Amino acid sequence: MEFAIQKIKITDYDEIYSLWSNCEGIGLSDADSRENIERYLKRNRAMSFVAKIKGRIVGTILAGHDGRRGYIHHLAVDKKVRQQGIGKQLVQTSLDAIAHVGIKKCHIFVFKENQRATDF
Repeated sequence: MEFAIQKIKITDYDEIYSLWSNCEGIGLSDADSRENIERYLKRNRAMSFVAKIKGRIVGTILAGHDGRRGYIHHLAVDKKVRQQGIGKQLVQTSLDAIAHVGIKKCHIFVFKENQRATDF
């Protein structure tokens, strides 16, 4: 199935939060409020992305940096469309954006009990 990668916009928030809420292995907290995500996106412009199929968000990645290292959070793909390269493309797109600003090292945050994410 064909998908498109696009920069996250804060107007995507409700759909993104719904996806996160329905994906196992994603830990949500007050840090994931609309206001905090908006602040994160403004600070880390053009580093976080969504994957869309027929206009519907089916994948997300939050990515940013602290000036020396990159960080990836909330890599999520809808269960119905996994194993199609969406997660891999989201990661590569964010890593390319982080590298574009001169950051050569990146960490991804995964819960140790999330075997599917660890395998990925």
